[in-house]
Amino acid sequence: MIYLERRPVLPLAYFVDRLWYCRAPDLPHARERVLPTGRMQILFNLASDALTDCCAQTGEEIGRLSPSLLVGPRSQYELIDSRDLLELVGILFHPGGAAPLLREDAGALFERFIPLKDLYSGTDLRDRLRELPDPVEKLAAVEQWLLSLTSHGSATRKPVVVEGLKLLRQHSVQQVACSLGVSERRLHQVFKTEVGLSPKQWASTARFQRAIRLLHAGQIPRWDKLALDCGYYDQSHFCREFKAFSGIDPSTYVVSVGEWANHVRQG
Repeated sequence: MIYLERRPVLPLAYFVDRLWYCRAPDLPHARERVLPTGRMQILFNLASDALTDCCAQTGEEIGRLSPSLLVGPRSQYELIDSRDLLELVGILFHPGGAAPLLREDAGALFERFIPLKDLYSGTDLRDRLRELPDPVEKLAAVEQWLLSLTSHGSATRKPVVVEGLKLLRQHSVQQVACSLGVSERRLHQVFKTEVGLSPKQWASTARFQRAIRLLHAGQIPRWDKLALDCGYYDQSHFCREFKAFSGIDPSTYVVSVGEWANHVRQG
């Protein structure tokens, strides 16, 4: 397997967390469970002319998706076909980074897949990526395309979102709204438009992701201590939310997770 990451240059780095390239042929498992991060991504399948749409409950194929796809923010896991990882390029946005750069309402993209051609009808980026022989060149080409989207100069992440994302790690929605000098309703509106999730949904997703990072790093103390360290009321609250996000319990995650923290091997 080949996996590469590229951190974008400024000003792109304000919006995009990373660019990545994956080539993983002949994986022994048929499906992977992808856990929600609350972020948006763009995917380019370079090995096939479609991405597979799988039923999250059964894993059965239920359709075919565009090979160039904008993936909206999610609050639940999804199942993907491992064959789609044969050669894949991705763009992972910062929370609240995709909406201003792409000039799209993130809330309208919640748990949706949008063909990239519906947003940029003239782009031939995927064809260009397939022609380039080297993964590093492919990522550089993606970066150049993204930089062209910043040329209009009006893209900016709203300060209330940037600060709100930080504060919600430790404070309630009410406290964050008060600290930022906005009403809870206004905070909710801005987050839905810019991030795609409500402040409460984002806080829950961020808490879940803290637990995922600790578990994937092998830091597995008593479950009750892990729950408290990650901001849950107790172990029961932790286990309930973990399963709501992932569809599995924490113990199953620990024995099934692979190289990537948010990908779990599935049969």
